[in-house]
Amino acid sequence: MSDWNTDELITADKRFAWHPFTNMREWCAPEHEPLVLVEGKGALLRDSKGREYIDGNSSIWTNIHGHNHPHINAAIREQLDRIAHTSFLGFTNPPAIKLARAIIDLFPEGTLSRVLYSDDGSTGIEAALRITDQYWRIQSSRRQEFIAFQNGYHGDTAGAASLGGAAMFQVGHSRWKFPATLIPDLKALERISAMEVAKIAAVVIEPLIQGAAGMKLWPSGTLRAVREWCDRSGALLIVDEVMTGFGRTGRMFASEHEEVLPDIMVLGKGLTGGYLPLAITLVTEQIFSRFDGSVSEGKALAYGHSYTGNALGCAAALASLDVFKSENVLEHLGPKIHQMNAELEPIKNLPAVREVRQCGLIAGIELSAPDKDSSKLALDVCMAARSHGLLTRPIRDVIVLMPPLCITSQQLTAAIEAIQSSIVDVCGGQNP
Repeated sequence: MSDWNTDELITADKRFAWHPFTNMREWCAPEHEPLVLVEGKGALLRDSKGREYIDGNSSIWTNIHGHNHPHINAAIREQLDRIAHTSFLGFTNPPAIKLARAIIDLFPEGTLSRVLYSDDGSTGIEAALRITDQYWRIQSSRRQEFIAFQNGYHGDTAGAASLGGAAMFQVGHSRWKFPATLIPDLKALERISAMEVAKIAAVVIEPLIQGAAGMKLWPSGTLRAVREWCDRSGALLIVDEVMTGFGRTGRMFASEHEEVLPDIMVLGKGLTGGYLPLAITLVTEQIFSRFDGSVSEGKALAYGHSYTGNALGCAAALASLDVFKSENVLEHLGPKIHQMNAELEPIKNLPAVREVRQCGLIAGIELSAPDKDSSKLALDVCMAARSHGLLTRPIRDVIVLMPPLCITSQQLTAAIEAIQSSIVDVCGGQNP
């Protein structure tokens, strides 16, 4: 038994809280019972009524090493006993310094060499856009336009949403839209005229897989081809590794699969192991070197956040990097990725399943049924999965499975079986 008053908590939530990307009319309906999550351990979550679930989407793609990891817990407590936060504007702190060096050390010497801290993936992308824009303005360049890809998603702040998010979620275009052009693929990139190429500041891409688009995989070699196009055209390459970073694809960063180093890389979500909000925008020394003066001269970066370089967040991120080493996380991913691939195979034969897509320890199961709303089906399947001990969330008509990297073989099997059984429960058919 728990001491939580679940009814009281739900009543207060429905009265006072506003949840993002949520139909609040349905959420607040008397018949809807939200899950109140109160505890976690490893890949498991527990609600206020004591029910246990596998965390099938890593708490919205953030958790890496599991909940309540003792090493990360200890690092946060140790830092908390010193100080939680100090300004990074004109001051610094040990965890932020150490983390900057540790992140830079993950890349070849002489490549990405400077770290700018922000709060989350969206603000990390926003920083990348602002850095790029100011970088070209300092040089009195005409390069002020950005290229991004249709169905891409880079966050919800003004600039980030202009790269694809607003259109994808059917939000009307804003009057303060960033100067971005959306293209479908590499062929469209190659067709851009020389006159227009001269205006392009940067190309922004999610490497290997577009997350919020429904886990859509890029054709092999896409990232490498975009890198080469940028090299020829002089535009910068911004790689959004907010979702794909920190082992999700089987390597520390998705860009490694095609041996690509961008001019700017954005990291977030799993950076702190899923503990605290923190993002990083990485740049090359060539870009950083242009910012060699004051704000009044237009040569100091005129962008920052109150919680930039937060000591608690940086301490958690350092501890997460420690766990990668001490637990050989990347080395243990291969068998789990192969297991996921094999155990997803039977799901492909279910009548309601249109396609199963996988990249590393990320999977998307796309549903399709005649005369039915596939988005509603996917939501119903995810709701049904709760009774099978799995929590996840769909993206329109796609069921997402993206567990913490620490998930055990038995838990991974249980999660996939939960999805398979739930599809049968909701959509009909029989287990293969």
